[in-house]
Amino acid sequence: MTAKMKRRDFMTLLGGAVAAWPFAARAQRSTKPRTIGFMGASAPAAVSTWVAAFQRRLGELGWIEGRNVAIEYRWAEGRFERLAAFAAEFVRQGVDIIVAEGTVTVLAAKQETTTIPIVFPIAGDPVGNKLIASLARPGGNVTGLSIQATDSAPKRLELFREIVPGLARLAIMANAASPNSALEIDELRSNSPVLRIETIVFEIRRAEDIAPVFEAIKGNAQALYVPPDPLVFSNRTTINALALGQRLPTMYAYRDYVQAAGLVSYGPNLQDLFRRAADFVDKILRGAKAADIPVEQPTKFDLVINLRTAKALGLDVPTTVLARADEVIE
Repeated sequence: MTAKMKRRDFMTLLGGAVAAWPFAARAQRSTKPRTIGFMGASAPAAVSTWVAAFQRRLGELGWIEGRNVAIEYRWAEGRFERLAAFAAEFVRQGVDIIVAEGTVTVLAAKQETTTIPIVFPIAGDPVGNKLIASLARPGGNVTGLSIQATDSAPKRLELFREIVPGLARLAIMANAASPNSALEIDELRSNSPVLRIETIVFEIRRAEDIAPVFEAIKGNAQALYVPPDPLVFSNRTTINALALGQRLPTMYAYRDYVQAAGLVSYGPNLQDLFRRAADFVDKILRGAKAADIPVEQPTKFDLVINLRTAKALGLDVPTTVLARADEVIE
């Protein structure tokens, strides 16, 4: 082989290698794990079953944590002022997608970015709270699943009237910083006159406000309605203990409150919503735009009654209500 031929063969080989470099680089990038920033308004222990449902569904869709996806978790534990810092951190890190649990969390993330996709597993009234333009066409960079809290509030009120004989004065304890609670209170106030129920609102802003509120409620109400919110969720055991001490029947949106000795809950199945949120994440990671993915609504609602709590309150739950219950805790 001549020197000229050797040089020609070498250059051909080198040219092929150079041409292959961009493809190799792209292949290397494609195997890099995608990053999900998960912002929780509650404490991790409080929502562990919901997050587990989300993780399981991601795995079923081919996204294995530690292999092709990494999830960074941040928990506010009811301290909403921490959410903005979490969102800013995720933006600096350049995560591929943000999963935001609850309305206030989505608002915090939305203020920090208009480009990184945001998926909410639960949000009270995403249109009313201006998270999205409409359910069918969210627009922007936000989509997810609505719990339709305001839509189901009248149903909870009707159930409460069936369960508590002669219910005429109802205390509502709500987090003053929760936009979803404000909308739900408006819905309750507009529906309560039809049922001849007077509603009295008591606001809290931190855990330390709960005990004084119960002192204010004492003797002024026959029952207690608590709109869903990370602050009250994190303190549900305390709230239920104080309510039992005053012999106040309690109404909630989710079974987790009733498991912690609340009386009754009616609302969407949250494990199902968190599971379905993984499908939104999957679509976006595979190239879909959040603006083009319609917001979905609950398909599974649960009525849960705690008969142990009813017995402690000296309350007989009507058999007509028990017959409709999805779960009875005895």
